[in-house]
Amino acid sequence: MFHYDWTHNGDTGAEAVRYHLVPESDPAEVLSLRRDARLLLEHLDSDMIETLWQAGTYPAGGFSDPRRGFTTGAEWMETITGLCDVWLAGKQNVSPLTGADAEDGAQLVDAVLAEIDQARFLPDRVRQALAECARRCTPDLAFRLLLRAIPQSVRGFDLPLTPEQYARLEELGSALYYGEFVVNDVKFAVEQD
Repeated sequence: MFHYDWTHNGDTGAEAVRYHLVPESDPAEVLSLRRDARLLLEHLDSDMIETLWQAGTYPAGGFSDPRRGFTTGAEWMETITGLCDVWLAGKQNVSPLTGADAEDGAQLVDAVLAEIDQARFLPDRVRQALAECARRCTPDLAFRLLLRAIPQSVRGFDLPLTPEQYARLEELGSALYYGEFVVNDVKFAVEQD
C-alpha cells in the first residue's frame, strides 16, 4: 500500500493506513500487513527500517517529520501493527494466513540475497538493509521491499535492470507465488536494446 503516491491517501502515514483498513478489507491483507510490520519491528533496528521505508516510498518519507507522523522506524511499525490490531479486533473468526499468503521464501534466501547483491544501482546502505531483512526477517519480505526500491532508483533514462535481471526477478516472484502484477511493476525499469 505504500508506493510512490501513498501520500494521496492521507496527510500522515497513519491516515494512509486507515484509508486502506476499511470494513470491507480482506482479513488476509490486514494480517499480512501486520506480519510484515512485526517482522521488521522484531528483527531490524529503527535505522534499517527507516532506510527501507525511504528506499521504497515517494516522496521519501523522512523520519521525525511531524507532517507525516513519523518519529522512528520502530515507532512507525508499532503504529502500523496497532492499527491492524484495532481493525482485526472488530472482526470475528479471522483465519490465520495459509498457503501462498504464509509463504516466507526461506528456501530462496540465497537467490534473494544474490539479487540484492546484483542491485548495484541501489545505495550500499539500502542493499545492506535489504540483505539483513532477507536473513533476519524473511526472504519474501526482503524481495518485496527490493521491488519497491527499484522504481525509486530510476533516474531519467538511466534504467537499472538488465533483461536477465528482470527474468530472474520474475522467476523468484513465481517461486514465491506472486500474482502476475507484482514483479511486473518494475518491468518499465528494464534497459531497452
